Amino acid sequence: MELRHLRYFRAVAEELHFGRAAGRLHIAQPPLSQQIRQLERELGVSLLTRSTRRVELTRAGEAYLRRAIAVLDAVEDAGHQARRVAQGLEGHLSISCVGSATYSVLPRLVRALREQLPHVEISIRGEMLAPAQLDALRNRDVDIALLRPPVDDPDVHYEHVRRDRLIVALPTAHPLASRDTLAVADLRDEDVIAHAGQDRSVMGRLLTSICADAGFAPRIRQEVSETSTLVTLVAAGLGVAVVPAPTADLDVAGVTYRPLEPPTLGVDLVAAHLGDAAPPAVERALDVLRGLTP
Repeated sequence: MELRHLRYFRAVAEELHFGRAAGRLHIAQPPLSQQIRQLERELGVSLLTRSTRRVELTRAGEAYLRRAIAVLDAVEDAGHQARRVAQGLEGHLSISCVGSATYSVLPRLVRALREQLPHVEISIRGEMLAPAQLDALRNRDVDIALLRPPVDDPDVHYEHVRRDRLIVALPTAHPLASRDTLAVADLRDEDVIAHAGQDRSVMGRLLTSICADAGFAPRIRQEVSETSTLVTLVAAGLGVAVVPAPTADLDVAGVTYRPLEPPTLGVDLVAAHLGDAAPPAVERALDVLRGLTP
């Protein structure tokens, strides 16, 4: 039995006329009659009663027609779905994100994806450091990673999303909070809450670098992986922190933010994904992302 047998039977059962069914199928009537008889022989039942005047469904034929229609419709739906998945209009997409972008880019991106790609299921992994995101990409645990460069892997493609200025998070009662702007040198004698160690965090390496350029090593009191935890520790008065500007979107009571001079001090955000192994929905999601950012 082949799908064409079901299509032929459906046409005859709906038309109740071999001539009209043959015209609908664009085949000759004799081969159509032969195919229906072949189907009946294979099933071992009569699906139709035929006379010179009319064609009627048997009870077995009525039951078989219902199931045949369901099978044919399911096959058609499967084809539609396969094409939609291949076009990136349906499927699943997993997105990871560094902490500061979790509070700025990510909410707008997810809203836009739900509007523009409603049949793509989105899952989110937030507050991930860049090395962990790259590992997740390689393991295909995530499809798009919003992270801080560098990206030193030829299998990972990425594009620039934006550049975030650096700011300082201070306890609201801290003496430096009264200033409009701060210089890196102002942090020389301060306890610092830092992102996790240099081997695990772009921000950790950046902090060490800008402080070295200012002639000192940061006095790191504690290292954390999550930006939300870092800001909470600042609010508790345990130290100050250098963070990307979008971190200020995480509105935590007891924390004041001040720009870090010069304004050129900043850190990039990129959207990374595996090259040839990326699901079709990745490029559509990147198009949505491009529409959200300058």
